[in-house]
Amino acid sequence: MKLRVLGAAVFAVVISTPLVVSRPAAAQLAVIDASNLAENVLQAARALQQINNQVQALQNQATMIEYQVRNLTSLNYSSLTGITNDLTQIGNLIDQAQGISFNVQSVETLFSRYYPQSYGSGTSIPQLVSDAQMRWQNARDAFRQTMLVQSQIAQTVQSDTAKLADLVNTSQGAVGSLQAQQATNQLLALSIKQQLQVQSLLAAQGRAQALNDANNAEAEEEGRAAFQTFLGSSNAYTGQ
Repeated sequence: MKLRVLGAAVFAVVISTPLVVSRPAAAQLAVIDASNLAENVLQAARALQQINNQVQALQNQATMIEYQVRNLTSLNYSSLTGITNDLTQIGNLIDQAQGISFNVQSVETLFSRYYPQSYGSGTSIPQLVSDAQMRWQNARDAFRQTMLVQSQIAQTVQSDTAKLADLVNTSQGAVGSLQAQQATNQLLALSIKQQLQVQSLLAAQGRAQALNDANNAEAEEEGRAAFQTFLGSSNAYTGQ
């Protein structure tokens, strides 16, 4: 029993006393400090965590840059040329108006010339006939131009349908906000173009109707003037 107690005491002293082992002259065994080793492992773990955080931050930045590049990617489809060409053709038809055109000064001058409020007593029959023919020609040209504008707009309907399908498909496949915005702008431009076409057609129809109404109204005054000229002529009919 005493030997066991003595052995346990010696073992406790050995455990509590730093171990010093004499090594051969050629080499010495290293002394391991457990507390320093634990601290070094903890520092290494912290450093690894910082590195992981930095890697994650770089990945987030790369993802953000990728999103920015997508948002700044321009749309490689444009319908602007087709839209402007259609409007230019319709505008050219409007500019080709014969007689009383879409010009304020021209309307004032020619309307006063061929659609007077009254004819003088000395107006000749040939003059009345010439003015009537000119008014008829103006009305005919106006209706002809209206039909041309209608035909041109009808021809653009098919191309507008194709543009609309392409723009919708392009907007649905947009990879970023810039492409989506550009596709939306082109859709708005197409809508505005169609509204301008309708306004051009209404202008042409209104012109034709106005000239036709003016021609009908002027015919009454022309008839009165012709009758007065006939009565005042030396060749006027007298009863026998």
